[in-house]
Amino acid sequence: MKIAIIGLGVQGYKRIRYLKNDHIVTVDPYNLKADYKNIKKVPLEDFQAAFICAPDDQKFELALYCLKNKKHVLVEKPLLIKKDSNLKILDRVAKKNKVTLYTAYNHRFEPNFIKMKNLIASKKLGKIYLCRMFYGNGTAKLVKNSYWRNKGAGVLPDLGSHLLDTSKFLFEGNLGKFKIISANKFENSSYDHVIIGNYNCNLKIELEMTLCMWKNHFTCDVLAEKGSAHIESLCKWGPSKFIFRKRVLPSGFPIEKIHLEKKGDPTWDIEHKYFKKIIKSKKETDLSNDFWISSEIKKLTNYNNK
Repeated sequence: MKIAIIGLGVQGYKRIRYLKNDHIVTVDPYNLKADYKNIKKVPLEDFQAAFICAPDDQKFELALYCLKNKKHVLVEKPLLIKKDSNLKILDRVAKKNKVTLYTAYNHRFEPNFIKMKNLIASKKLGKIYLCRMFYGNGTAKLVKNSYWRNKGAGVLPDLGSHLLDTSKFLFEGNLGKFKIISANKFENSSYDHVIIGNYNCNLKIELEMTLCMWKNHFTCDVLAEKGSAHIESLCKWGPSKFIFRKRVLPSGFPIEKIHLEKKGDPTWDIEHKYFKKIIKSKKETDLSNDFWISSEIKKLTNYNNK
């Protein structure tokens, strides 16, 4: 496949590493190593798909140009568009031109996330009471030094979009509405530590995210009627651990099963293959998840006023 990488930064270079069998052309207005400064200067016959690794406020125009020219688009999360009407435009153009618009949430391909989803679906946990997730990294200083990242809602659209997407991936259906429990600007002008929780839903979800966790870490705890399930760390920080604890009644040490992922991070490669698979299958673009995440984050942060 011929692919245009739009945005030759950290994410752009990361994507290129997993596209060894594809023809790549790069676009970036600032990186002197890029082949072009503007996507409109790239001959249309030179790419079939575009990977948009650009700041949030540029994603709409870039995606619209590519979709109008019948190019498939993978856009780095989150796909936050200030005007809902513009998100609807992208959805409509993608469907009209029968091309794929896909938002990349690579954590969906974490082996232990899939194990958690399958366990929940099996009903072995019984009634689910609570899901609590924590996602932290130590990038506060890097964000502070960024001309575009240290503004607006900060960590909430960045890591929070991942946590909202993971919640939907694991549980599907109606997850209620979310509200801010705590929001802090410890080091940055934008939020670098946020806790949100849902309401109007029997399943309780608590999501904590921060840029001030100096050792990168992720946890997911699912508490339920017949036991509990836990994820410790992501594959990229490996090893990642999955724990299933079967409840012993009336009380006592649970029966525990542990699975350890030691093979490194497979998510990027699997996601690239998935993107190509949905293109080949001609599956119609579905932005329902993006509409939901965008709606929740806007309400949480008054995103339209940022």
